[in-house]
Amino acid sequence: MSDPLPRYHAILKGKHTPAYLAAKSVKLDFSASDSEETLWELHREGLERARAESPDEGSGSASLLDLKIELAIRVMSACRLCEAICGVDRTLGRKGECGVGEARIASHFLHHGEERPLVPSYTVFFAGCNFDCAYCQNFDISTDPSCGRFIEPAVMARKIENLTDISRAGFHVSLIREWPEKAKNVNWVGGEPTPNLLYVLQVLKECRGHLAQIWNSNMYMSEESMRLLDGVVDLYLADFKYGNDKCAKRLSDADDYFRVVSRNHGMAARQADLLVRHLMLPGHLECCSYPVLEWLVRNVPEASVNIMDQYRPVYRASEYPELRTGVPEKDFAGAMERARKLGLRLL
Repeated sequence: MSDPLPRYHAILKGKHTPAYLAAKSVKLDFSASDSEETLWELHREGLERARAESPDEGSGSASLLDLKIELAIRVMSACRLCEAICGVDRTLGRKGECGVGEARIASHFLHHGEERPLVPSYTVFFAGCNFDCAYCQNFDISTDPSCGRFIEPAVMARKIENLTDISRAGFHVSLIREWPEKAKNVNWVGGEPTPNLLYVLQVLKECRGHLAQIWNSNMYMSEESMRLLDGVVDLYLADFKYGNDKCAKRLSDADDYFRVVSRNHGMAARQADLLVRHLMLPGHLECCSYPVLEWLVRNVPEASVNIMDQYRPVYRASEYPELRTGVPEKDFAGAMERARKLGLRLL
């Protein structure tokens, strides 16, 4: 079987440039007075150049990444980063429907709890989320957008580079042995990273580290956000929680869930490597787990899939009778058996 994460592993081996560095190398010109339509057309052309086998860097005073930052500012000016599309001008520091104003980082550290190919992962946890999941495992930061602190993008970039080979250049080999463990990637998570997309782009503008960029998300982004992430993200670590809209609305207060999230998984698979997480919920095997697995094999068969049984009844789970216990072993076994029969790439 072919490598399920080819881009990611090529970056680790030094055979492929992280997407954000390629975006920084593509030079172009634009003006703040240009229409949004004009900027999106230039964005399309820049992406084509960045993806070319022999990239044409071109000339100009700005980069494709700079253009993405300009477009992100415009999307945030009447916020439509996620599908809530609340329309708040967040460039003025106002809080969106998600409660997020400025980007606040609850914690950032070298994480060993992700899937095996991803560890150690330099994980940046944002405060706040555009979902309200009754069983949220990170509810302490997801429900409190004011927790943590704002870290200047240039400072955050230096923290990232402290865990890359860049920071080791010029040091004697005997000293390198004492250097902290090196990260394999940068893992933008939360909470939810989507309300903080502009901040992530601003950090990457200041960064030079040869690190794969992981977008660890509930995948409820707008189509515009997905286009901004294209050419920046190397691997989507993507939640697919529900197999229908009724469960999504009841348990996460998310409207039009299945259409949005399935669309974004399809876009993600075309843009980068895709590792899909499905957290099983007790009592939701038939309505959610089976439909999600069947959609994945029909639409993104090359994706890696992690079926997760570590659900715990926390936060407001006790308000929902079926969520008061863990996932029955027979349900997990049933989901795994269905996934194998479907031929999914299980991680």
